[in-house]
Amino acid sequence: MTVSNGKVTTVKLKEMKKKGEKITILTCYDYSTAKMLDEVGIEVLLVGDSLGMVMLGYDSTIPVTMDEMIIYTRAVSRGTKKALVIGDMPFMSYHVSVSESVRNAGRFLQEAGANAVKLEGGREIACTVKAINDAGIPVMGHLGLTPQSVNKLGGYRIQGTDEDAARIILNNALALQDAGAFAIVLECIPAPLAKMLTEKIDIPTIGIGAGIGCDGQVLVLHDVLGLYSDLSPKFVKRYASLRLKIIEAVSQYKLEVKSGLFPGAEHSFEMDEKTLGKLC
Repeated sequence: MTVSNGKVTTVKLKEMKKKGEKITILTCYDYSTAKMLDEVGIEVLLVGDSLGMVMLGYDSTIPVTMDEMIIYTRAVSRGTKKALVIGDMPFMSYHVSVSESVRNAGRFLQEAGANAVKLEGGREIACTVKAINDAGIPVMGHLGLTPQSVNKLGGYRIQGTDEDAARIILNNALALQDAGAFAIVLECIPAPLAKMLTEKIDIPTIGIGAGIGCDGQVLVLHDVLGLYSDLSPKFVKRYASLRLKIIEAVSQYKLEVKSGLFPGAEHSFEMDEKTLGKLC
């Protein structure tokens, strides 16, 4: 059941699927942004390992560590009252052993205040998903284009385009559901496949480059806000161009400081002239 304070739970997400109510998810990496997204009513905040690229400047998600994920997830949790917070388990944090995977997943809840974790992969991690879930830690799956496996997949490209590849994705989704996953992210797969899969499984599907047929959608917040000048993937819709506004604001600040316009009297504090005179 959902809690009385309006906090979004994994059960709430499943109820939304049954009702046909779309689920909104955005990535989030800091306290102040988490407060804003929570205020808007975004149901899920995903602290994605994408922070490696958008916050830390790495060229992929591979270098991201557990300690880095914990720091950012903790900040997001502090700024969130209602949204479900999911921590993305980084590369090699759930690959060595089941026991280590459970321990790392537990850190997200115990140290960072997250409500759930996300793992990439299908049948090959089903036992790990079950063990984490059995430990009382909700797990979201991730199929299709899985960035942590980009080297194995041969780059960032659409997945599941032929019958064999599509069947593998379907079977992996069923395996994750059977292992106890509460939802699955479907990234860069054909829209018809995502729609069919969504109708076939009982848990919510969250699309990113997977079409309108999913139960919900997720995007990287920096893409949504237009914080980069680089070309965006086909599946991204830019809702603002904040990069230009930020550059404009900072440029104006620099100009006013250099020219002596800032700070003005309205931004400064006064002192009694007599008191000042006694110091001379």
